[in-house]
Amino acid sequence: MSNNSVIYPLYKKIKDNISLVIVGKDDVIDLLLISLFCRGHMLLEDVPGTGKTMLVKTLAASVDCSNKRIQFTPDLLPSDITGINYFNMKKTEFEFVPGPVFANIVLADEINRATPKTQAGLLECMEEQQTTIDGKTYKLSSPFMVIATQNPVENMGVYPLPEAQLDRFLIKTSMEYPSHAESIDILDRFNTENPLDTLQPVAGKQDIIDAQEALPNIYIHRDLMNYIVTIVEATRDTDNVVLGVSPRGALNLMRVAKGYAALANRDFVMPDDIKKAARPVLSHRLMLTSSAKIKKDFAFSVIDDIINRVPVPTEAVLGWSAK
Repeated sequence: MSNNSVIYPLYKKIKDNISLVIVGKDDVIDLLLISLFCRGHMLLEDVPGTGKTMLVKTLAASVDCSNKRIQFTPDLLPSDITGINYFNMKKTEFEFVPGPVFANIVLADEINRATPKTQAGLLECMEEQQTTIDGKTYKLSSPFMVIATQNPVENMGVYPLPEAQLDRFLIKTSMEYPSHAESIDILDRFNTENPLDTLQPVAGKQDIIDAQEALPNIYIHRDLMNYIVTIVEATRDTDNVVLGVSPRGALNLMRVAKGYAALANRDFVMPDDIKKAARPVLSHRLMLTSSAKIKKDFAFSVIDDIINRVPVPTEAVLGWSAK
């Protein structure tokens, strides 16, 4: 059985179901599902009211998996996320009460409103799919995905995510405002009722796990691995970039490129898959100079410039058929 015979039909079912609620945003939905299939996490950054939370709720309703929502606030504690041991007076012993992170899909809403200490409570969960409480380690269930949202325009009562935590997100993207026609469709769709209320799941937990196990088997030629590494190394020698992309970023670029190949119903990666994955995977991993940070979408322009000047492996080198 080919890998895309597992992933592609599942992708189509889930995306079609999400599209019953979400108007447009095909690129964002694709990135969301790639993150899920790659066992990765996603950061949605945009102004309030663009549908970030609605998108995550729609994914959770489309997949028959457990989901929890955490509203991040300045007074939120790490134990509010991971869980606590409390003393049961009747049993005269401590009992563990799991926190909302013990779910398959976790929505971390407005993550930058919590203190760095609380944000750090998610680090072990996101990287190792486990959490340690009072010296005891608890494994989190599979599949496991954190989808965080943040508002980039407010600077009062928010705490910017440190680079170490940004690096834990496989993908960072934004919803952006809908077009005029899409805005009318949104009003029409939500005119009399919320379509999310009647949405039914179209996939189960095992379906997601099967897709996650199939994705690494998507073929990528060694020349394309060299192409990925060359792109990543170029970020480390670029003006206005203090710190470039790490080897983790290169691995994630390869994983997302495989995801794009699977969504295109292919069993192999092409250079265009890597180009398409570069912005959402690499831009948030660049540590820019202070002057560059204030320039709108400067990280995107850095990645675009690198993609334009790094030579692309040819079909002849990769041995692809012209058929």
